[in-house]
Amino acid sequence: MKHTHLTLICHARTDAQRIGRFHLGEDPLLPLDPPPTRPDAARVLIAPELRARQTAEALGLVGPLDSALRDCDFGRWQGMSIKHLEQQDPAGLGLWLGSPDAAPHGGESVSQLCARVAQWLSELPRQGEWLAVTHPMVIRATLLHVLEAPLEAFHQIDVLPLAQVHFSHYGRWRLRIE
Repeated sequence: MKHTHLTLICHARTDAQRIGRFHLGEDPLLPLDPPPTRPDAARVLIAPELRARQTAEALGLVGPLDSALRDCDFGRWQGMSIKHLEQQDPAGLGLWLGSPDAAPHGGESVSQLCARVAQWLSELPRQGEWLAVTHPMVIRATLLHVLEAPLEAFHQIDVLPLAQVHFSHYGRWRLRIE
């Protein structure tokens, strides 16, 4: 059986994260100061959004775009701030935060996101070193899948900009703490 190492890197900080709003499709990064250190990886995958592509570029990483690593689709909430939703749609926000199957925004539910990420993990070739630049929600979904945690734990995980989370696979996925 082949051994696999997977490192997920969260994209660098954006203005959306700074002010607490859902991302727009092409949100750019805030300036990186100092520039992040380039990790080593044999194979690189990159989420298709601008913020992931810019982070990969800043890290000197080159690889194909992988649509399975895309951020959660927030439907009509895209670009809205949490504060706005707390005032304008508190029931919808509460439903989304409390039920993994809820998608009051008309986009992708947490459970749909987690299923997409689990499918991606099952299809990732089982050998070698992999590095993927992606989004906090994709990293949360990966953690839940690997740890076999309930989907209700999704919103209890914080993933900071440029965070690196490591996994290994030898018969089954494991969280790898370095």
